[in-house]
Amino acid sequence: MDEQATPVSPATPFEWIGGETRVRALVDRFYDLMDIEPGYHELRLAHGTTLDDARQKLFWYLCGWLGGPSYYEDRFGHPRLKMRHMPFKIGILERDQWLACMDQAMGEIAVPEDLRARLRDAFFKTADWMRNTPR
Repeated sequence: MDEQATPVSPATPFEWIGGETRVRALVDRFYDLMDIEPGYHELRLAHGTTLDDARQKLFWYLCGWLGGPSYYEDRFGHPRLKMRHMPFKIGILERDQWLACMDQAMGEIAVPEDLRARLRDAFFKTADWMRNTPR
């Protein structure tokens, strides 16, 4: 009997993306792009003088959100994303810059296209829900 190995699908997006190393690469590229690309200027301004704290928190958050370790919740409890972002103006411009920056980062670190499409959709839903100003 000739048995062919059936490819095993990753159980979570965290596994699919490649675990902590790849989540770190994504987050680092996202913030590096935010810091250097003029098209993300307004988004960068909302982050203050240093990106270190935001970089670490997004890494912790995405690990758990993607189905990996719950680093963020272990440290801070429930993310309460909308509440934690209320001090910052988040309108269509900021939403769209965040999404474009994240999509560019996903492309540059070679997130598989089918996963990238799923994440793009999920990120849009969350980013649009985070808006706290109409424009």
